[in-house]
Amino acid sequence: MDSPYRFRWPARIGLASFLFLASVGIGGCTPAAPVVNEGDIIFQTSRSAQSQAIQQATNSRYSHMGIILFRQGKPHVFEASAKVKYTPLDEWIARGTEGRFVVKRLKTAQQTLTPDALEKLRKTADTFAGRAYDLTFEWTDKRIYCSELVWKIYDRALRIRIGTLQKISEFNLDAPAVKQKLQERYGNEIPLEETVISPQAMFESPLLSVIAER
Repeated sequence: MDSPYRFRWPARIGLASFLFLASVGIGGCTPAAPVVNEGDIIFQTSRSAQSQAIQQATNSRYSHMGIILFRQGKPHVFEASAKVKYTPLDEWIARGTEGRFVVKRLKTAQQTLTPDALEKLRKTADTFAGRAYDLTFEWTDKRIYCSELVWKIYDRALRIRIGTLQKISEFNLDAPAVKQKLQERYGNEIPLEETVISPQAMFESPLLSVIAER
């Protein structure tokens, strides 16, 4: 199926011009979003105030993520930011650092993500819509953070657990940015035994493979 982001090139455009325009984007525009499927998982480095702390704590370049779901035939990222919501894919990509991203997909997606399975993902996602972002990373449904959202959607809809759950104590808590955020969020009572799932743990899951990146 053709991507809604494609367009026709002028018939007389030369090869050199084509390569130049493709490298910078037509008229300086943002490059087209990738062709994705529902159920894909997308990662980026966000520009949020806590991004550096997450990167340092998890030893990862990725600090934000979401799941691809379609709305009216167009790809959106279902994410937990200020609240759990749908964001158009191209808008979500542009919001990240330098517009970089990695899209991953279940290796068994062709067999696993049937129409019925995708409907289960959508219905499970809807149960989280509108919830506030969880600044203290608690393993409850009252508030939700980005990786927790995607992990729970897959687990509850399809019993697929993407990434290994950890405790806060397992992360690099001595990094400067991490120490600052821990003090802001918890004071002197850090819940070291709280269950968490990080973007990096999901990124490293052997269940996934890369299908697009920039």
